[in-house]
Amino acid sequence: MRLALWQGKSPAADLARALDQAEAALKAAAALGADALVLPEVWLPGYNQPDIAAWALTQNSAPLQRLAAAAKAQKTALVVGYAERDGDRVHNSAVCFGPDGALLANYRKVQLYGAREKAIYQPGDSYSIFQLGAETVAILICYDVEFAPHIKALADRGVTTILVPTANMMPFTHVAQHTVPAMAANHGVTIVYANYCGQEGDLTYVGLSLIAGPHGEVLAQAGDTPALLIADIPPRDPARLSTQSADLRVI
Repeated sequence: MRLALWQGKSPAADLARALDQAEAALKAAAALGADALVLPEVWLPGYNQPDIAAWALTQNSAPLQRLAAAAKAQKTALVVGYAERDGDRVHNSAVCFGPDGALLANYRKVQLYGAREKAIYQPGDSYSIFQLGAETVAILICYDVEFAPHIKALADRGVTTILVPTANMMPFTHVAQHTVPAMAANHGVTIVYANYCGQEGDLTYVGLSLIAGPHGEVLAQAGDTPALLIADIPPRDPARLSTQSADLRVI
């Protein structure tokens, strides 16, 4: 499988710009043969925008339907983070549209980060696991991927690829440089970690988006400027895959 991510600056509540950038990145990824593209956390409307609840979208909203149509037109799956409205509740969510434009998953972030997220969003309470080609795929969002129990739970359910929209800010460079590759290696999964770059309000994003293979190798990594990353995921080599989950002794 060939996977891609877009690392960009926040659209800062300019939905037209957000959708145009998403479509341009998707078109470029498709032209290079990518099977799926991942965009950052709360790309719609931007992670660090004021009054997020006012911008929250329902699953069948026009902006998401436009992205579903783009995925179908490019025959490339798309994962995009968004603020989701469900009645009077708002979730930090990510949706995946398949290469035919069909809804494959809608995941709600389980591990809300910090006081701001906890004031805005309600946490999710379930995983979203689905098939994408020959891969069994799940979505996690940002802070979720730093919790080994979640990675283990997904790997134990047969997940081979985890797609992660994120909004990782300074000073937490260690997450992209060390935590994500270690999680991939320790659990034998591919992780696509799509971050922002630049500044948004009082946040400076670290960039450093990456694609880590199932043996922990960094297949592609961005710097601190906008970038489209694409990598071919190597076959899973049983001789190199971690056996931690089967070997764990609970004391």
